[in-house]
Order: sequence, then structure tokens, then C-alpha cells
Amino acid sequence: MGLPAVAFTEHADYTPWTVLDSGPDADEHLTALATAEGSLTPPELDLDGYLECLQRCRDQFPDLHIISGVELGEPHWHGTAAARLLHAGQFDRVLGSLHCLPFGQPILYQHRPAGDVVREYLAEIPRLIEGSDAFSVLAHIDYPLRCWPAGAGPFDISGFQGEFRHALRALARSGRALEINTSGPLHPEIVRWWREAGGRAVTFGSDAHDPTRIAFRFAEAAAMADASGFRPGRHHCDYWRYPGHVHFRKDGRNAGPISSDVRSQHAAG
Repeated sequence: MGLPAVAFTEHADYTPWTVLDSGPDADEHLTALATAEGSLTPPELDLDGYLECLQRCRDQFPDLHIISGVELGEPHWHGTAAARLLHAGQFDRVLGSLHCLPFGQPILYQHRPAGDVVREYLAEIPRLIEGSDAFSVLAHIDYPLRCWPAGAGPFDISGFQGEFRHALRALARSGRALEINTSGPLHPEIVRWWREAGGRAVTFGSDAHDPTRIAFRFAEAAAMADASGFRPGRHHCDYWRYPGHVHFRKDGRNAGPISSDVRSQHAAG
């Protein structure tokens, strides 16, 4: 598929959440893993198994630049566990994400107005950013839009412009990058608002839990980034940046968007 590089950003989630056993969001696999009360605690990341698999891929595909990575779920709520994993793993790329609302509630629309769910999610994003410095890229800021309920009518992103802009300003102030995630609907407005908020770098993630989804819609995502003024770096592992700005990691190295971003097919989202 023409990719010079790929990052396998395995999930590391810590927040227990409620699994539905009926309705449109029910999942038989997750239900089987839940307790009798319907609570699911994500299993601990098998770091040794992950690193072994990564090395096996590198050996099998020596011409493909494969870098390590992890996606930390709610690291602002699980700082100690996240720090312990990062120390042990020495990952090349670290994403931060929000899969649950406060108090461990999953992103569900059954019991609340759809607009309230999205606003609550976006309100938690600045707390995630300000409460954790463990990650360098914010993953899927539009995560709840993937399952916007049909009964709520067509989704109009302009109705949430203020909330998105507030979250994006917090991310820009932190000096971190925004992931353009292609697993759900693409919203060029978010990339434009990111640039207007002072955002300087983007990455691309296909969130591929299935090999057939690797680099899904990357051409569209790259066109969106380009239209907002972001340009590829010199190296295929670099972030795409707004010209004239260089983003550095804490260790002083030029932080590198990766050409693809793959999550494990066993991960939650």
C-alpha cells in the first residue's frame, strides 16, 4: 500500500466501565468478559508479548520502518499506572485518549441527549491534557461522533464549535500534536480550528483493529491537513507541521505524523 512507516500503538486502558448486554451498543465478546454486574476491567497490556510481536514484524518486513507505540486511555486518571508502563516500555510514540466519561461511564447515548454526551466528552479533553504530560499526541478528539445516534438527526459540527475550539486551544497551549483519525467521519473543520487555535502539528491514525483498515482514507486526511497549511516533515516518521515551527520531545529530539497508526484488533476503541 506504499507506506514507508507504521506505528503499532497498542491500547493501555485502565478505567472499568459498564458493558451493555442488549441494544445497539451490545457486544457479545465484551459481555462475556464482564462481571455478573456488567462491569469490565480492561486487561493489562502484555508488554513482553507486544514487543516480541513488534520485533517479529520488523524481522519479516525489514524495509518497513516500524516504530513502537501505546495509546493511554484516560492517563489523567491513572498517572501511576501509565508512568510505570512508559518506564518499562520505552515507546517511540505515545498517544493520549479519552474512551470514557467521568466516573468510568462509556460513551453511550441511550440515557442522555446526544448533544450532552458530546459536550461532556469535549469538556473532559482539557482536563485530560492538563492532568497528564505522559503523551505527545491527542488521539481521536471526535471519538463520540463515530456512533452519533440516527434518532438525534444529522450531526451538525457547527453546533459544537465552541466546545471543540476550547479543547483545541488547551491542546495547542500544551505544545502537543493532534491526531487526524480516519476510522470515523472526517471533519475538515476540526483541522482548520486546530490551526486557528495555534496548533502546529498533526499525525494520522487509521485506528486499524483489522489489517484491511491500515491507512484507511489517508489520502483524504492528508488533503485536509494540506488545505489547513500542514506539510510533511523531512523524515517519514515526522509529524506534519505548520511551516516554520519545529516540535521537540522532552528528550530534546525532533518529535516525529507517522505514515500509519495501527491499534490492536483486540483493543477497545
